[in-house]
Amino acid sequence: MLTVDGSAHYRMKSNTRAFYKHFLPVPVNMPPKRTTRSSANNKEHTDESSEAAAPLKTGKRKRPAADAKKTNEQTCKAFYWLMKSEPESRIENGVDVKFGIEDLKALPNQTGCWDGVRNYQARNFMRDMKVGQQAFFYHSNCKEPGIAGLMKIAKEAYVDHTQFDKKDPHYDPSSKPDNPKWSMVDVQFERMVTRFIPLSELKKLHMQHKTNGGPLKDMALFTRARLSVQPLTAEEFDFVLNLENEDPV
Repeated sequence: MLTVDGSAHYRMKSNTRAFYKHFLPVPVNMPPKRTTRSSANNKEHTDESSEAAAPLKTGKRKRPAADAKKTNEQTCKAFYWLMKSEPESRIENGVDVKFGIEDLKALPNQTGCWDGVRNYQARNFMRDMKVGQQAFFYHSNCKEPGIAGLMKIAKEAYVDHTQFDKKDPHYDPSSKPDNPKWSMVDVQFERMVTRFIPLSELKKLHMQHKTNGGPLKDMALFTRARLSVQPLTAEEFDFVLNLENEDPV
């Protein structure tokens, strides 16, 4: 912030009144310095995109309040989630990263950690999660991607240990134990869906809803497709869940 102390003193000729005038320039708030993040460490279970933090720009109008409220409701105040993982074997750095819903179901207490997320926005979504919230287990990067079942958040965000393991495919040498970058949550299997809900069906409905209006018109699965952890509105969650009892589109 630019500030100026003192004043300019002007004196008029004799028999005229003296006056003082202070010049205080309008403070200029400089945008905070933002650093971009390397895409090298933004790899998730199925997401190789980078969520670089864009520098702030001056002179642009602010986001309308309605848009800001909508964004807030879809992120920090989300109560339902869609989380992607790979159900088919894929070797990365000598390790099989396969983890499908059957793998979760087979774990003790049917509970496991959701590790390996290396995207800042997806990580932030996990940090917003609360115990008991429900999520769709979504099979991705496979022959037929789609929603396989339901799980719930069993433990809120804590440090993802895989970022420090040099043998792990998700090792991040830039993350330090005293300042870890990445978090994970624990999830617990609830049930399989009555019928597998494929991506192809969801996409058809999304396109219909975009044209005619409907709950899936802004679904993050299509508007933020590359994120492996996504928020869902209650309307989106209920609509998709009801599909399990209906015939495929």
